[in-house]
Amino acid sequence: MESVTSAVFLDRDGTINRDVNYLRRVHDLEILPKVPQAINLLNRCGFKVIIVTNQSGVARGYFTHSTLNDIHTAIKHQLAQYDAFIDDIYYCPHHPNDGCSCRKPNTGLFLQAARDHAINLSTSCVVGDKHTDIAAGNALKSRAVLVTTGPTASQEKGTSADFVAATLLDAAEWIVHKNR
Repeated sequence: MESVTSAVFLDRDGTINRDVNYLRRVHDLEILPKVPQAINLLNRCGFKVIIVTNQSGVARGYFTHSTLNDIHTAIKHQLAQYDAFIDDIYYCPHHPNDGCSCRKPNTGLFLQAARDHAINLSTSCVVGDKHTDIAAGNALKSRAVLVTTGPTASQEKGTSADFVAATLLDAAEWIVHKNR
């Protein structure tokens, strides 16, 4: 399948929803301000919007795959209220010490998404609040955007991001402008 689509790969915790240190219950899900508007903008401009997230809470026994799926369903439902949608969600359930190829900053999940959705990685963008997101974007030769909405974003100084955004909406506007 020919790669013809551009995507915006979004981290989850600290980028889409408030990072509560292992989101374990749907009840604790809080979508960050301006996120629905940002995703709606990306949708309207023809980008695939795909979540790629590390979720080691599964390996640590903090929550199950089923709980994680319930949280992802709730994210999609909340975004749909603003005519915003996620095309797909990929997650790494492994512990950081497992040595898997899917845990960011490794690129396994991005490469799988590119195959599944015919994505051109060189015209795509990775957005997140941690250096692992930026490193993955750099490794993929995609644009990388750091959003400062996560709790550790202030510690990410000296990043090799192509852009630093205060909100996901700022990031989305920059991405749209760069792809005109």
